[in-house]
Amino acid sequence: MLRLTAGGAGMFVLTASGLAVSSSSGSGGGNIYIEAFPTSPLILSPFNEALPIPTAAAPVPKSVVDTWASPPGPDNQDFVKGTSPFKHQLWPGTAPVADFPLPLVYQIKLEVAGHDFTSSLVQPIDSNGRNVTPPRTRNANPRKLPSTTIYGFEGTFPGPMINAEYTKPALVRFENHLDVDNGFDRQDFGSPNYSFITHLHNAHTASESDGNPAHGFERFSPLGRLDHEAAYEPGERVDNLYLGYPAGGDDREIQSFFWFHDHVHGHTGANVYKGMVGLMPLYDPKIDRGDETDLNGLRLPGVRTDNPHGSFDVAYDIPLVIFDAALDDGVTPHKDFHNGNGETHPEWWGKSYYRHLPNHGFVGDIFTVNGKAFPVLEVKRRKYRLRFLDASVARIYEFKLMRSSRGPKAARDLGYTGDELQGQYRLPDGEQCMKLVQIAGDGGLLPQPIVRDSFELWPAKRREFIVDFTRYADHTPTAKGDEIYVVDIMKMTTGRMWDSADPKYKVPVLKIVIGDDAPDHSIIPAKLRDAPDVVPGALAAVNDKSTPTFELQRGTSKASPEFEWLINGKSFDPANPQISVKKNSEGMWRIRNGGGGWVHPMHLHMEEHHVVARNGRPAPDGRHPDDTGKEDVVALDPSEDVVIARRFRTFVGSYVAHCHNLSHEDHAMMFAWEIVP
Repeated sequence: MLRLTAGGAGMFVLTASGLAVSSSSGSGGGNIYIEAFPTSPLILSPFNEALPIPTAAAPVPKSVVDTWASPPGPDNQDFVKGTSPFKHQLWPGTAPVADFPLPLVYQIKLEVAGHDFTSSLVQPIDSNGRNVTPPRTRNANPRKLPSTTIYGFEGTFPGPMINAEYTKPALVRFENHLDVDNGFDRQDFGSPNYSFITHLHNAHTASESDGNPAHGFERFSPLGRLDHEAAYEPGERVDNLYLGYPAGGDDREIQSFFWFHDHVHGHTGANVYKGMVGLMPLYDPKIDRGDETDLNGLRLPGVRTDNPHGSFDVAYDIPLVIFDAALDDGVTPHKDFHNGNGETHPEWWGKSYYRHLPNHGFVGDIFTVNGKAFPVLEVKRRKYRLRFLDASVARIYEFKLMRSSRGPKAARDLGYTGDELQGQYRLPDGEQCMKLVQIAGDGGLLPQPIVRDSFELWPAKRREFIVDFTRYADHTPTAKGDEIYVVDIMKMTTGRMWDSADPKYKVPVLKIVIGDDAPDHSIIPAKLRDAPDVVPGALAAVNDKSTPTFELQRGTSKASPEFEWLINGKSFDPANPQISVKKNSEGMWRIRNGGGGWVHPMHLHMEEHHVVARNGRPAPDGRHPDDTGKEDVVALDPSEDVVIARRFRTFVGSYVAHCHNLSHEDHAMMFAWEIVP
């Protein structure tokens, strides 16, 4: 209670069911937010289920697309009831993409479905780690979890993976079918009108295909649809066009790993947590086409197979989507600004539990990889490319590769209780056994590889590594059957920021088992690519008081008593951009954490940026060695001041920037900005 009170969230009272946080609003679920969270049932057989490895989605054959009543085209960007279609700003065949082919077309339906985080039996436990009998049941025996309800791209979590290649455009038709519940209980979170807006994070994309609430306001406000209604409702669709065109036509701006997720204003966190996550690895046809035998390329790990339908798969190149979840215990009250009146839902025992507005940000106590808790990845004795993505609402991780002689132990069996149960298992004797070689960040390939003992992963950030599974850090060889764990060493019991360092906090999230030998033609190049030019005069902006500044703050807003997270003292206002910039211009922005002891993963849509300086010191530094590359999420430590350099090329229109702690974004730490001709 004292820890939460330090956040300055108002008066607190201890109730029979947990901690309650007062609010000045009487709307929504009442004027009390209950700051109590369930303890998820303990997964009894961890690391016995194979890691799901995504395969490339297939485009729709042109012969089928041509039969559609309304096929994609330059003047047909969406279907919205009661109005004409929006138009694409740029279509293949016109400058600067005059020589690009017509796009491959993908069709992705937003659907209600069920998802299983584990096939293991689970043991219902309380916050002290003791066995308990769930409500409406007769005993405390182990049992199977029910399927949790998701809103998924193609009804899956994670959703489809599109392997994309620069110079080959891809158009994704996202269709809303969320009005059909398919027999699943929707529970009490997700966009109330079942709407969606899909953002491809972080493509160099026209505003109409960017998938953001500022463009949503522009598109839907003439129809009287605002906030969560300013999005695509059931029966509507949008054709998002991803040109595969690097910013400025500069190959040094080519990126390597996108993900797509929902962006409905006020419900982004709920919709993402409910499953709206998909993947898009990107390949450079000149130097990184996913073929380690290509002597003209970098020969990064990957064996490419071209599929007949126009897609391709790359073996030994694996995306790893990290996501934390909490499961309902049937006794924790449901109540926040959006939903609930303090009631419990025993019928939802074992299903996903969500709070829109925790005091700090939502964190779960079960950590998953590619949608599964405690999965196992069997690898060959060779090098792999691992692409990490943090798709969590608020949790930050720090990962190491470790070995253990005794293996994982349940946290409760080690005497832990309460928040210390988060992650469920510990690796008490875990010791680092391998290093990772970072080759890419948010903005694609780095100039040079970076050898790392561990790495932080903040919400929405991507980091890519080469791991050589033939030998350990001490140069001894691996052997078939050896076990290695990807271990989180960053304790973060609330969404505010990490706790004090705890050397005993070692939570295994993925087991890697060494298999047979396999051919390996890949290398770790000494140089990856030339870095894009930094905006001239960038360092001068560090001490220039006229540099546009965006300060992230905790406060109150006249727009709504719900809005507690602000930028420059303002909540999100899509009708009034905080800054306008000229197309093809460049400049420096200052992103500042206003303090209070929170951290903020600040995401800026459109082009990637260079970090110029942190707290007045030129980048990179020891904490952020990959500031040598470009990024789209600024990891803001408490009270940190970061100056970035940006360019605004190719497109015009409305964009946003926001905290990617999605609890903060939804309430309403986001600002609109625009590119004008």
